[in-house]
Amino acid sequence: MTHLARLALGTAPILALLTASVPLLARSKPAPAPAASGPVTPMTPDVAPAYDEVRPDADFIRREVMVPMRDGVKLYTVIVMKKGTTNAPIILSRTPYDAKDATHRTKSQHITEILPAMDAEFVEDGYIRVYQDIRGMHKSEGTFIMTRPLAGPLNKTGIDESTDAYDTIDWLVKNVKETNGKVGINGSSYLGFTTLMAEINPHPALKAAVPQSPMVDTWIGDDSFHNGAFRVNDFDYYLEMSTGKGDDGAAIPHGAGDDYDLYLKAGSAGDFARQWGIDQIPFTRKVMENPAYTDFWSLQAVDKWMAAHPLKVPTMLVVGQWDQEDSYGAPAVYKVMEPKDANNDMVSLVIGPWRHSGVNHYGYELGPLTLTGDTAREFRVRYMKPFFDHYLKDAPDPKTPPVLTYATGIDQWQVTSKWPVGAPTPLYLGAGFTASFARPASEGHDDYVSDPAKPVPFLPRPLDMADTRQWTTWLVTDQRFVDGRPDVLSYTTAPLDKPVHIMGAPQVDLFAATSGTDSDWVVKLIDVYPDVTPEANSPSARPPQPGLELPIGVEIFRGRYVHGLATPAALTPGKVENYGWGLPNVNHVFLPGHRIMVQIQSSLFPLYDRNPQTYVGNIFNAKPGDYKAATQSIFFGGAHASAVILPVAD
Repeated sequence: MTHLARLALGTAPILALLTASVPLLARSKPAPAPAASGPVTPMTPDVAPAYDEVRPDADFIRREVMVPMRDGVKLYTVIVMKKGTTNAPIILSRTPYDAKDATHRTKSQHITEILPAMDAEFVEDGYIRVYQDIRGMHKSEGTFIMTRPLAGPLNKTGIDESTDAYDTIDWLVKNVKETNGKVGINGSSYLGFTTLMAEINPHPALKAAVPQSPMVDTWIGDDSFHNGAFRVNDFDYYLEMSTGKGDDGAAIPHGAGDDYDLYLKAGSAGDFARQWGIDQIPFTRKVMENPAYTDFWSLQAVDKWMAAHPLKVPTMLVVGQWDQEDSYGAPAVYKVMEPKDANNDMVSLVIGPWRHSGVNHYGYELGPLTLTGDTAREFRVRYMKPFFDHYLKDAPDPKTPPVLTYATGIDQWQVTSKWPVGAPTPLYLGAGFTASFARPASEGHDDYVSDPAKPVPFLPRPLDMADTRQWTTWLVTDQRFVDGRPDVLSYTTAPLDKPVHIMGAPQVDLFAATSGTDSDWVVKLIDVYPDVTPEANSPSARPPQPGLELPIGVEIFRGRYVHGLATPAALTPGKVENYGWGLPNVNHVFLPGHRIMVQIQSSLFPLYDRNPQTYVGNIFNAKPGDYKAATQSIFFGGAHASAVILPVAD
């Protein structure tokens, strides 16, 4: 969702804005510049005529059109194809991030250079590529509404991203003379959301869809909130998206420096918004005035919309195992769509070794991990393009795997018939900060003091969440930088004597108490590499780092929601509560000699806003006096046997 997740985009001049009544025109030859009237002199005005960057020898055709919707609003749309294309399928992407720039990545005369890298294999094989600005953004008409709700209880207009996709596809198949009349839709993050929306009441010409890292439920686990804890850097996104139609989106002018200090000095997340004058931005208000999982959010959950509609479009859902923004959405949609897939051939799930939108870029490495090649391109060529070819070009059935996941730790793609695969197996916390698959013989608890004045950072300081080098890899950052802090507890197994292979979403089963009246709980599942690396013949591209504490899954839960996500309530000091939530879906092998670690803490700052640890009705309005240190108790054994339930595969 954030601006950091967008495709690499460039700039391009407008060639033409055509209304629906004007036929499409191919720009085959640039218009000559008007001849100067008489000889030039020192006082001849130095104002050049418009320059067409698409030269006669360009290998592509690029058209810009305004496509009419059923309510009269016209949406700016760019159509790109290689010269000579005929009887070709269309791949559509509907974006809030500027269709014009998406089709001018570089200033070039070659189609593979003006489009994003992910498009190369398609346009070289005769596909027509279409990008469209959603309504209200960039050059499209209409009013922008963030993740516009489906027509229904929250949207009485009858207009949504589903109807806009339908109208767009209808126009394209009737007006693009080079098409064979078949359309696929594709996109990541916000574009993953618009891809899913196109599948609700789909146009008959929509034959295939690949939603990637889609924004599905922005309260449970995508973007704005994670289990009720708010991601403060989303304020920047709300401001940028809400101003200037995205072309000249404003930025919070907080300057350089350590984001840890910036947000800590501001106070609550609400205080930060008020300090910078963004508290009246419409989507900021929506977030701050609706902190619980009420109908405001639950009725916008796309997986619930998909559950309520029939499965009509073959769908390949894609997500990165270390998606730092939208790890929740794709598996959640798969969960509700798969039961409708009677023959197990209409819906597939792909989990790759990538960050957010990593499938569209180079997939050689991620943070400390070096993979066995360009895993992203490998997936696109071996699986994604054959999927589209089958449904859009009548190519032979490629037998798309029902589930395709990349097993990190052993670096190989694996095919399964379902997901999750592993059997729920508790990894118990125990005395002496141990972890074991055997239930502890003794019971007890470990304590730590969580002080909101000294929250645990989510990355080594100094922090700059606008730095893509930090943001895109934070989920694989070596956790030794916090291991040993007095407010971080680490429970670790003995070195493994055999591999432990997990395939699914680990589940947290935490028994904890606090001396306060509210608390956040952060759980990390970590692969601890040996201090001396024994895997000289490891299948990995390079030996693992000695002692690396590699996060496999990290997630937070806001304690006030333990008895109901829509009904927050104060915690009773000293009372043991049972907290349960999921970590991201993974396919990972903990190798022999490695150890499995579970880290627990009560802040992950400034990624998430601080919990004051004193119950207040709305944490966005917490006052300085509400922020108080609290003693946190993590219980193990007996009736309060805290564990992380691992989906262990054979």
